[in-house]
Amino acid sequence: MIRLIGFLVAGLFLINLLSCQSDEEIKRQRYITEGIFLYKNNCANCHQNKGEGLAALYPPIAGSDYLQDKKRVICLIRYGQKGPIVVNGKPYNRPMPAQPQLSDLEIAEIITYIYKEWAGETKITDVKAVTPILEQCKQ
Repeated sequence: MIRLIGFLVAGLFLINLLSCQSDEEIKRQRYITEGIFLYKNNCANCHQNKGEGLAALYPPIAGSDYLQDKKRVICLIRYGQKGPIVVNGKPYNRPMPAQPQLSDLEIAEIITYIYKEWAGETKITDVKAVTPILEQCKQ
């Protein structure tokens, strides 16, 4: 009986804790959850699950100096990359395929996940910010 009461109290505490999240935090968690799924299906084959890249073939995302320019990363996801690049002082020359099948929202979710996971960012990169960037880099 005491054990059951303990479980009920713990359950109520968790429910209360979760219900105290702001709408923005709930949205951020949703973006991250979707971003993880999208990253694993569209990016991890080359950049690996932990973002470490693949030898001299594909650059890392984790700890990458490329993360300093979020607009460029957003554009890279949609439109790809050809030609040599330097990431963290190391040259790479494999094309990154464009991902035109991804919606603006899906790119925002991937960006939110990447920047949370490997840049320590705690805020959401909303689709409302991503769409105009994608329009600019399309030109």
